Amino acid sequence: MKSLQVFWQFFILGWTSFGGPAAHLGIFQQRFVVELKWLSEADYLQLVALSQFLPGPGSSQVGFAIGRQHAGMTGAWAAFLGFTLPSFLILLWVALYQPASENVFYAQMILGLKLLAVVVVADATLKMFQSFCQTRATQTTAVLVAIVLLLLPFSWSQIAVLAIAFVIGAKFFNTDTNSLPAGKDLPNARSWFAQSLLLIGLGLILIHQFFPEMLNPTIQLFANFAQAGALVFGGGHVVLPLLQNSIGEQISNDLFLSGYAFAQAVPGPMFSVASFYGAHLLPETPVLGAIIATLGVFLPGLLLMLALQNSWQNWAQNPQIQGGILLLNAAVVGLLIATLFTPVFTSAVSNSIAMAWVLVGLLLLRIFQLKVLWLLPIFALGFPSSQMTFL
Repeated sequence: MKSLQVFWQFFILGWTSFGGPAAHLGIFQQRFVVELKWLSEADYLQLVALSQFLPGPGSSQVGFAIGRQHAGMTGAWAAFLGFTLPSFLILLWVALYQPASENVFYAQMILGLKLLAVVVVADATLKMFQSFCQTRATQTTAVLVAIVLLLLPFSWSQIAVLAIAFVIGAKFFNTDTNSLPAGKDLPNARSWFAQSLLLIGLGLILIHQFFPEMLNPTIQLFANFAQAGALVFGGGHVVLPLLQNSIGEQISNDLFLSGYAFAQAVPGPMFSVASFYGAHLLPETPVLGAIIATLGVFLPGLLLMLALQNSWQNWAQNPQIQGGILLLNAAVVGLLIATLFTPVFTSAVSNSIAMAWVLVGLLLLRIFQLKVLWLLPIFALGFPSSQMTFL
């Protein structure tokens, strides 16, 4: 059965795919285009290009589309389940069995992982600035958005600045380009179903934003994570500030950054960090909380891929849409800059020792190209006691 074959292939990759979305896309290309020949190079580039235009988890969206193209709708969901299940299980286990905060070794490890989060977010912010802010207009947008969000740290500020950036970009920065690769249409696979679910999800998000008391805790949890998943442009790191906006008041900064750091240590999609947070947000039923949070953060991006995969070329070639996304990506960089300062930097760097470790981490990551996987034990096991004050 093709869908079982799809599940198995993605399940194996879910245990071995370290390195984030860019690395995942390279792994997918090697496995499904070169080795298995499930689709052509042109079709694969078509799916990758579409994922760059949509919010959501880019590599998971591409995997979802590969599964659909090879084995229909059951193949699409088999690909998502196979690729996500390993990281879901690992992070759920960490959430259930992590030591008490009074444990000295565990407390020191968390301090080190929080500093690693500073390094990783700083690196991601710099890379995204270099990729998405190559003109004076986009650079100015990123800086202005960061300033606004630092001065107006309200729950509605992030959504407002992203929406304004998209509208301004669509109005004044639209371009006419045919840079996207051609590809074949797929048979219509119930895109109306995906569109209907998207509308229901949008309704839940709006109710959650303006009338949260109308939702029970379980639906509120789903809406929190769906709101973040629906607004993530630019990769898994961007989910951090959006989730911080949605759930930051419900869990401590230490726990929030610990979950982000743990997610760096596991293979698979970065969005699986929702599994860790969901288990903590519904402590009486942590498994249910992890499942709801994970589905909430992934579903918007997957449903968008399902709804638009057939007609994406016409949609993505629209000059106004391209202009809107141009400025939207720059605004996302500003969002990351603001988040890099608070809560990431302010919650982790409290003395000169901590700052020195951040600089060492940036040196190893950016100059010596050491993988995050190798930095994890260095920061988790090597960070000295916060009581050291000789510097």
